[in-house]
Amino acid sequence: MKIGENGNQRSWTKIALSSLSAMVAETTTFPIDLTKTRLQLHGQSLSSSRSTNAFRLASEIVRSEQGFLGLYKGLSPAIIRHLFYTPIRIVGYEHFRNILGGTDADSLSLSSKALIGGLSGVIAQVVASPADLVKVRMQADGRLVSEGLGRRYSGPFDALNKIVHSEGFGGFWRGVFPNVQRAFLVNMGELACYDSAKHFVIRNRICEDNIYAHTLASVMSGLSATALSCPADVVKTRMMNQIEGVVVYRNSYDCLVKTVKIEGLKALWKGFFPTWARLGPWQFVFWVSYEKFRKISGFSSF
Repeated sequence: MKIGENGNQRSWTKIALSSLSAMVAETTTFPIDLTKTRLQLHGQSLSSSRSTNAFRLASEIVRSEQGFLGLYKGLSPAIIRHLFYTPIRIVGYEHFRNILGGTDADSLSLSSKALIGGLSGVIAQVVASPADLVKVRMQADGRLVSEGLGRRYSGPFDALNKIVHSEGFGGFWRGVFPNVQRAFLVNMGELACYDSAKHFVIRNRICEDNIYAHTLASVMSGLSATALSCPADVVKTRMMNQIEGVVVYRNSYDCLVKTVKIEGLKALWKGFFPTWARLGPWQFVFWVSYEKFRKISGFSSF
């Protein structure tokens, strides 16, 4: 291990580096995330809704919601979410991996990495769920405006205030179960796949431990995470967008059944390509930035 990779200072530095990398990645790819969320909410439980696609939705957002600034509606809570979510899952995964496998990150099996990746994601998501709820609600607000309805929240703090007053403190964890399910699947696919793919590329001398290895690993992990998590992501988004007194779905299972019954099985993968289009660039920006920041700070590769 390199100098400085011990004690609390190591952990706090990694937390700061992962937070910084996540903020850069989130800001870069947020318009794609907004489009994905709107696409998943489009036509929910309404069989008569006109079909649409990601490009049409993005164009409508730009045209009806403050131009290109409309594509960043909900960015503030998204950034706040990643200040908690990303450091916990990234640093937590590395911590668990080192406990189980020691300094040799490649000694653990793929299934072991998948398990600790999923558990790290669950812990992180429970902590970050309130910020995630506010982000989804604010992203959905723009859709109401485009339909001629009033906006529910003027900003993230107004959203926090209104949610706690109308739904109680527990309202911040509305949709937490599909949220946790998604977090487990995303991190099981993302962290385990990135970790294993990067070491596979390096071990087989496809390329060195550099930006090319990080790019290949991030693309593979993005595809894996998207395929596993998209159904849970659709259910999570729809559950979290419900407000008190307007209950469309009783629970996650009810949401799953109604979505498949009314919109068909393929509705569970609504937003697949926008999700992958976001996860690919997000992971590329995040992992390349994070690995670079680690190297500059004197840490070994992830």
